[in-house]
Amino acid sequence: MALFLFTAAAKLAILKAFVSNMSELLAASGFNYQRWSWPATIAVIAAEIVTALLLLVPRTVRLGALCSAALLIGFASYALYYVYGLHGEPLECGCFGGIIASQLGVKTALRNLALLVPAIIVWFGYRRSRKESLIGQY
Repeated sequence: MALFLFTAAAKLAILKAFVSNMSELLAASGFNYQRWSWPATIAVIAAEIVTALLLLVPRTVRLGALCSAALLIGFASYALYYVYGLHGEPLECGCFGGIIASQLGVKTALRNLALLVPAIIVWFGYRRSRKESLIGQY
């Protein structure tokens, strides 16, 4: 949860630079970057915030784990696609805003895949207590 709030806040802190990074990624992928850079930027940041909020609420923790896994797999997949499919030049992805430098590529993909471990633990390990279950029935 903290990871997604942190990354969303870091992106908001350098919003114009992150939009520029998104523009480069979209252009490299064949999208109209002028049209889609702001919507894509907003979608990424909003998805991170929503995921963090889902992880905060006991009733939606498992859904939050599923969303976090989807985001992490999506980001890792795109990083690998960018490097190997598009043969993209090294690019600062802005994943952690300007706080932690991170080049889009294999290291980014591996980091995101490693971060799946907590999401999997939450998905399989989180069980509401009996008291919470009874309260939710009424």
